Order: sequence, then structure tokens, then C-alpha cells
Amino acid sequence: MTTADGLVTPPGKTAAPSPALTPALSPARRRRRRSDNLRGWLYLAPFLLAFGLFLIWPTVYGLWMSFTGTSLAGTNTQFVGLANWKEALGDPQVWTSLGNTVWFTVLSTIPLVLVAMLLAVLVNIGLPGQWFWRLSFFMPFLLASTLVSQFWNWMYNPQLGLVNTILGWFGIAGPAWLQDPSTAMISVVITTVWWTIGFNFLLYLAALQNIPDQLYEAASLDGAGAWQKFRSITLPQLAPTTVLVLVLQMLASLKVFDQIYQMTGGGPGGSTRPVLLYIYEVGFTGYRLGYASAISYIFFFLIIIVSIAYMVISSRRSVKA
Repeated sequence: MTTADGLVTPPGKTAAPSPALTPALSPARRRRRRSDNLRGWLYLAPFLLAFGLFLIWPTVYGLWMSFTGTSLAGTNTQFVGLANWKEALGDPQVWTSLGNTVWFTVLSTIPLVLVAMLLAVLVNIGLPGQWFWRLSFFMPFLLASTLVSQFWNWMYNPQLGLVNTILGWFGIAGPAWLQDPSTAMISVVITTVWWTIGFNFLLYLAALQNIPDQLYEAASLDGAGAWQKFRSITLPQLAPTTVLVLVLQMLASLKVFDQIYQMTGGGPGGSTRPVLLYIYEVGFTGYRLGYASAISYIFFFLIIIVSIAYMVISSRRSVKA
């Protein structure tokens, strides 16, 4: 079959319309299409405005500020180039606070993943009073950080706190939990686990309830025990949720600020000071906003590098699997 423009179409196939023969849109349809596009952009405008005002602009402005000597004490915005960045990379306090941040992340992420999974499994297998346990585990997550911090400050009080009172019943002299460098960090970690484990618990519980019962029934027919079912069915089915919980928890722990600021203030002796608290002290106590911005972006780039490395490793594992 030969088309109007001289092209030959194989037998049994319909010739596609030639671009030259495609009818052009009428002026009315073109105006309607432009109107629809404009209406779509108008609907997006509030979000785009807020996104640019509260995310894009502060990000760009903060990056520019890291190359200046901006201070809260004056209007000095003199361009200093990479001086702030060089000072930050050579500042031992920056690396100490980064180390504290990583240490807190390790100490908090492990129980907030494993214990949350264990609690969800126990509730899912039919523990009596499921509504009570769900409420008990999730309720602390709804509390404000100030309330949680004040509550645990009292719990850890060396003279009047409940923790040392209970230890005293067994003849054990409790330490000054938040004033001792050897116990301050673990004390904040315990507070964080108690406070935030409910969110991870609900994620795991939802994932467990989506596992088909037929898998467990088939395993029972094959003579599998409780441990074999957990290892061969539950854990593999929870793998995607575990990856999600792990990533979210690591990011949340790396951004720790509230509970440490309100419980220890970064002490004693800087043993619990995370990098965000050091940035706050440099910018709003030392008035060096430019230097604080440089530290912020160094921390930001480190998180990006870790995230990219994690995604590369995860993708390679999934390809091998």
C-alpha cells in the first residue's frame, strides 16, 4: 500500500498518519490548552512559593554565608572565601562532635530497630491486651521533647530519681547519670529509645499483619517450628520494612539535638555534644554565623556521601540476589 506521501506500507499494516497530514490544532483548542497549563501552574504556585521560600532560598543563602564572615554581632558580610571551611576541617571540636553524633547513632539505631521488631512480633502473635500494648509503645512518641526530657531528668536525678531509688533497694549506689561522662550518653540513648520506639514498632506491626497466613500454615504442615518460621518466613518478609526503618532511624539519629540540649547541654565536658549542638553554639552563642554555616554544609555533605554509599551497596546486593 502506498501512502499519499509516497511511502510503502507492508501488507496487513495500517499506515501511520504523516506529520504533514496531521490536522493542526484550532485556535480555540490552543487557547484551551494554554489555559489548562496556566491553571495547573496556578494550583502549584502556593507549594512552589513555599518550597522556594523555606527550602531553596535558605539553602542557597546558607551556602553563600559559609563563604563570608557573617556575624550576629554586626553587619559584617565580608567575603572570606574558603577560610571558614579550612578552619572547620581543622577544628578538633568539629570532629569530636561528629564522633559523638556517630556514636549516638550507632547506640540508638540498633535497639530502635531490633527491639521494635521484637515488640511487634510479640504483639502480633496474640499477646493478651493488644490494644494496651500498642497504646503503651506508641504513646511516648506523641509527647513533646521538652516533656520527655524533663521526665527523664527527674528519673536520672542522683538523689530523688526513680532509677537510683530502685537501685538502692538492692544495695547498689547509682551514679550521677547525666553528670558522669561514662553514663551520660547511654542515659540519653535510653531516653531516646523509650521516646521514639513506638513509630518503628507500628511500621513493623503493619508489615507483620500483611504477611499471608498461608505461608505459616504451609510451614506448619512441613513440620517447621516457631524459630524456623521466624527465620525462614518472618525475617525475609520484613526485609523491606527493616531497610526503611534502618534508613529513617539513622537519619533521625544523625539529626539529634532536642533531648541532648535539654538533658545534658552537650556535657559533661562535651562528651554528649552532637554536631548540631556545636553548630548552634558557634552560630548563636559565639555569633559566628558564617563559620556555623560552613560546619553545617560539611555535615550535610558527609550525610550525602554516606547515603550514596549505602544506596550503592544496597543496589549491588539486590543485583546479586
